[in-house]
Amino acid sequence: MMLSKWSWKLLQLSRKLWVRTSLFTLLALITAGLALLLENVIPAALAGAIGSSAVEKILTILATSMLTVTTFSLSIMVVAFNAASTGVSPRATRLLMDDSTTQNALATFIGSFLFSVVSIVLLSTDLYGNSGRVVLFVITIGVIALIVITILIWIEHLSGLGRVGETAKRVETEAYDAIKHCGQHPWLDANPLVSLEDIPSEARPVCTGKIGYIDHIDVNALQQWAAKHDASVYLSNLPGAFIHKKRPLMWIAGSDVSTRQPLLDAVSISDYRSFDQDPRFGLRVLAEIASKALSPGINDPGTAIEIIGRGVRVLSNWQCDNDHNEVKYPNVWAPQVQLSELFDNFFRSIARDGAANIEVQIRLQKACLALADYGPQFKLCAKEQAAAALARAELVMIYQPDIALLKRLNKQLDD
Repeated sequence: MMLSKWSWKLLQLSRKLWVRTSLFTLLALITAGLALLLENVIPAALAGAIGSSAVEKILTILATSMLTVTTFSLSIMVVAFNAASTGVSPRATRLLMDDSTTQNALATFIGSFLFSVVSIVLLSTDLYGNSGRVVLFVITIGVIALIVITILIWIEHLSGLGRVGETAKRVETEAYDAIKHCGQHPWLDANPLVSLEDIPSEARPVCTGKIGYIDHIDVNALQQWAAKHDASVYLSNLPGAFIHKKRPLMWIAGSDVSTRQPLLDAVSISDYRSFDQDPRFGLRVLAEIASKALSPGINDPGTAIEIIGRGVRVLSNWQCDNDHNEVKYPNVWAPQVQLSELFDNFFRSIARDGAANIEVQIRLQKACLALADYGPQFKLCAKEQAAAALARAELVMIYQPDIALLKRLNKQLDD
């Protein structure tokens, strides 16, 4: 399903740390005031069972400890972000910033701290009667149970936060989701635009003054505008493309309407590329991780070999059924992500930076052999990448038996 612009913005907003923290904070304030509303339901015999001093002491301990835990968690999060940026890829850091487990933990700690502070303030004003203190005590026990569960999950989560393997796994998952989405919506559910040459000569370009990467395209909004004005919209770019004022976002034909702002509003442009609708970016970030591992300062070919395996898993899920594309937006034409682009984004930089490493080169040839079995299009792309990797290796390798081994592996692609 293609998300509308507002659904897309809501999804992006839900990934922000301040949004989740604000919601937990609001819940904490409501919970603290809930004791005032429920104190009438507590039997009088139970009202004096728990003294206000016991509740206040527990809340004081809770407030002090939650402030410490929150500060510690924030410092750990910053260290993990820096480690991921330095040792993995700065592009992968944004996935850690959007991590729901991290956000839930911080939101719970901050919310619990504010709940404790607000409850202590209300206790000091004598707003709570004996029944209200009982309700507050029960709610406090529930908050403590929530904190304990969150801490246990947080401790388990910290064991992999910011580490190369865990971060690479997150990038692989994002790339997998994006590539599956593109396979299910090969032309954004619009008419196929096989080549830009298929755009009618009378079509007029629609450009924007913004400079950045296409984040999301609301194809439904484009369809509604085109149907209203009896026009045809030809998208010339997909999410991930870098846009400037000389590069048209799209072309329109069959309409003389001068107001094209709804068309521009349907395309979200950001300073950064996102993983959601752009499988090329996910594979590119995976390749960055491998390239950094192969740098002289790190010199970790094992990580590069692991990344090649992740890339093979992602690419093997490319299943684009062009013959059964359902056209939901008949007035819109859109291009398709090409398999050759996915191969280029992943293999090119790894083959370049690992040209002198025989272990990496062997794994590249075997990866291409594995992918070649997934169909004719896969085999064509795999042969091209394997040949390029072999050519790079021949330029820098001196030991001839290594080159001979790579040639034997490469020759298997012709069988």
